[in-house]
Amino acid sequence: MKSKLLLALLTLVICPALYAAEGSPPVVTVFAAVSLTDVLQDASAEFTRRTGIEVRHSFASSAQLARQIESGARADVFVSADQKWMDELRNAGQVDSQSERHVARNRLVVIQPVSTPRIDRHNWLSVVERGGLVTGDPEYVPLGRYAREALTSLGVWDKIETRIARAENSRVATLLVARAEAVIGIVYATDALVAPGVRVVMPLDASLHSPVVYPAARTRDARATASVYLDFLSSKNGQKFFARHGFQ
Repeated sequence: MKSKLLLALLTLVICPALYAAEGSPPVVTVFAAVSLTDVLQDASAEFTRRTGIEVRHSFASSAQLARQIESGARADVFVSADQKWMDELRNAGQVDSQSERHVARNRLVVIQPVSTPRIDRHNWLSVVERGGLVTGDPEYVPLGRYAREALTSLGVWDKIETRIARAENSRVATLLVARAEAVIGIVYATDALVAPGVRVVMPLDASLHSPVVYPAARTRDARATASVYLDFLSSKNGQKFFARHGFQ
């Protein structure tokens, strides 16, 4: 363990000098789920300060990013909001499976607008059954799949499926609730934490759905900077940013 840590630290120090010697500025291009926007911007700023390697981000839904990589988009690192899209890229030979690791976990919470009367946490399902729920689109968005699993476990999915507003990601769903355009929502805890205008009704029991994990990996044609970046995210210094932003 100590040898691995020493190797990672030496890499962070030595790699920038090697890239500079080759005559090209060190860069790593990161395609990441939109729910990671704030944490990765903060973590990447620290990474650049430590290594001199510039980080270029592209944030979107995991599905959109996976499709872009499959179509030939230039990326060095892919960070998904669920395992499904990472598995798809791995099966297509688009990522280096040896580099794959989970960098964070999240939770689902039920939220409501702060401008509406407080919903009783013991009766929130009755609000859902009357309609007005927003969450991610379960056909494309990891959040939506997690929410569908939870609502199926609770026995209400079949009753409300056609009445759910399907957002393109957790941040859009959170915004719709903040604007009171939806009476209730299921979103990531980290988005609810920073969004003005929403109140957490209750966290959803994690046993109701698959674990909310964020797998990360080098792409097939990644630059060497990808490994340095992934090692930083997995390190103690990198993980403190995830904890600071409410990730597990």
